[in-house]
Amino acid sequence: MSLIVLGTASHVGKSVTVAALCRTLYRRGIPVAPFKSQNMSLNSYITADGNEIGMAQAVQAFAAGIEPTADMNPILLKPKGDRTSQVVLGRPYKDVQIQDYYTETDMLLARAVEAFERLRRRYGHVVVEGAGGAAEVNLYDRDIANIRLARSLGLPIILVADIERGGVFAQICGTLALLPDDIRPLVIGIIINKFRGDIGLFASGVEVIEEITGVSVLGVVPYADIPLPSEDSLSLGDRRERPAGGLIRIAVIRLPRIANFTDFELLERYVPVDYVLPG
Repeated sequence: MSLIVLGTASHVGKSVTVAALCRTLYRRGIPVAPFKSQNMSLNSYITADGNEIGMAQAVQAFAAGIEPTADMNPILLKPKGDRTSQVVLGRPYKDVQIQDYYTETDMLLARAVEAFERLRRRYGHVVVEGAGGAAEVNLYDRDIANIRLARSLGLPIILVADIERGGVFAQICGTLALLPDDIRPLVIGIIINKFRGDIGLFASGVEVIEEITGVSVLGVVPYADIPLPSEDSLSLGDRRERPAGGLIRIAVIRLPRIANFTDFELLERYVPVDYVLPG
């Protein structure tokens, strides 16, 4: 069985959830592959055959016990300017402005679906990751990472929400209310992520969510600072725990479009690393 993991917003834990599902299936002896139709990231991974995909899909592939391939992330967008991105379809395709990119969404969606089908034929099971928030209503006609992909694949959907930032009831209920009528019935479960404290105290909250939405809460996941590679520069310097003391402190210039800054994350395990804005 394959499924889609969508989120109520960015950074709610979709990538980790997909990696966890892949690892769980792998440990049970079930072949599985990760998939994300479109990823926007300056941190990329080079596959064995020289193709380029998002770092998160590489991590998910390793969790599934398989080698990363271009089909796991057929479309990678690498921002180059405020309105320009490099489009990577395994290999660099072209630089486009965002309004021009949207004119090619039909072709790109078709490529993504073909990549998904190849993975499904090879592995039997595919865990699909959406991008950002699922309920971006102004983008529904061109959202090939969430709504249009879900419509094309027709797979069951799990919705992930982040309780740490607050407003989890509005996140979940608002997202479900805004989903298109043909997509909402595909949602089979909800995962509430990044809970701090005694999970038992949220039992009544789970009941409220299930009563309002009619969708089962599959689980409440406790917060954990998992040292996985970050996908964008918003996370730079956002580690909650840093090494204490020491004679060495490393300063890294935080350039506007710094790429592959995950190279510095290994240093963060041993010495303090400060990301300094230029100027």
